[in-house]
Amino acid sequence: MSEDTIRLVTIGRIFRRRRRLLAVLAVVGALVGYGTSLVFPPRYTTSASVLLPGQWEERELLTQVDIATSSTVVDRVAATLGWRGVSGAELRDRVTAKAADGNIIKISGTADTPRRAQQLSDQVARQFVQFAAQIAGGGTDSEAATAPEALRQQVEETNRRITDLANAADPGQTVESVQARTALEKLRTSLEEAMTKLDQADPAADKAGMVVMGPAARPTGEAPPTRMQLIVGGAVLFFLLAVIGHLAAARMNRRLRTEPEIAAALGSTLLGTVDVPEEPRRAHRPEDRGLRARIRRLLGADTRWDLPTPQRSGDEAGRRIRYRRVCARLRDRLPAARRLLVVVPDGDEIARRAAAQLVAEAKSDPLLRVVEVSVDRPIVPDRDTESGALVVLSADSWTAEELAGLAEACADGRHEVVGIVLAGTVRARPTTRSAGPPPDNATPALAVRGATGGSA
Repeated sequence: MSEDTIRLVTIGRIFRRRRRLLAVLAVVGALVGYGTSLVFPPRYTTSASVLLPGQWEERELLTQVDIATSSTVVDRVAATLGWRGVSGAELRDRVTAKAADGNIIKISGTADTPRRAQQLSDQVARQFVQFAAQIAGGGTDSEAATAPEALRQQVEETNRRITDLANAADPGQTVESVQARTALEKLRTSLEEAMTKLDQADPAADKAGMVVMGPAARPTGEAPPTRMQLIVGGAVLFFLLAVIGHLAAARMNRRLRTEPEIAAALGSTLLGTVDVPEEPRRAHRPEDRGLRARIRRLLGADTRWDLPTPQRSGDEAGRRIRYRRVCARLRDRLPAARRLLVVVPDGDEIARRAAAQLVAEAKSDPLLRVVEVSVDRPIVPDRDTESGALVVLSADSWTAEELAGLAEACADGRHEVVGIVLAGTVRARPTTRSAGPPPDNATPALAVRGATGGSA
């Protein structure tokens, strides 16, 4: 796993080198969002407000919110509306309620048309007010609801009897008649005060009489998520997933980058690094001409995005000096060697070009023979007249396991890995002067692709 810190330059490199792929994925995400909007039809939401007079505690308001969305209220709404194919259970998913400031219950209804959304919200508000009035004592079917009214009627009847008794008493001014009339008036006063206190203590008198604050407004726009929101959300989601996928792949990259790691994986010594000019338009190899390869080239996914931008190099003469120094180190390391096997991982175009240039600069001293070996199932030709193997590869292209398998294949073919050459791309200067074709006696040896040979 790569431990490099993800910087803004990394994000910028993804945008720059994968812009076509990111654009295509964003379009695919937009199409997915559009398809989702077709599966889920548009919804419209509106609200109706119910005022609760009197003093209410917070827990009492929450109870009224639960009552507004209860199955009893919603089932009554479904029966009143009579929408075909819509039951009370389905309406319960479309109705919500919440307590607002000022003892107001805000009831929201969602439907597939603005007219139905308005009807649903208004009807839920009406049924809620009626049901709450019954619970608070406004109905006539409950004995508890009719008991206060019966008590008032008995008190009125008692007042009439007191009046009759006061009129039937001795109209004279005797002490007994005055005392009797005074006692009856006191009794009447006590009854009236008791009824007044009963009315004040009656919760139905204080908390009944909920009011629907006008009809719900007909919605003019779709409820979120709208079709446009789904399309934009799909495009943004796919775009972000693509960027995150690139970053995750970079973090999980186990390719070796540093020279000590590569040398340790191959178990040999690094002889030097060489430069390969970057090609403006890459020549496509025969195996890169299929439909899949064409799609990758069209999307810009045929090249690595996580490689740093090649640095500008010097002239061609300076680059050739690096190759000559590698050849000199080979001669110093193996003075008696006349033939070496140059092993290049198959698919490493940079290393292949570097190996061809190395053969040209060696001038047959020593004689180099290039073979390309697959890293999946590496097989190196058996040792013939070669004095060892020289591995040429590019950095940040192969894992430790792949390079270890390459080293084992060389050992199976009885080739000792005498050195490693790393190749990297550079940007050639526009004024770079061509060094001319190599001499006839330095013609590069042809690469042997897919060479097979028996193991020792």
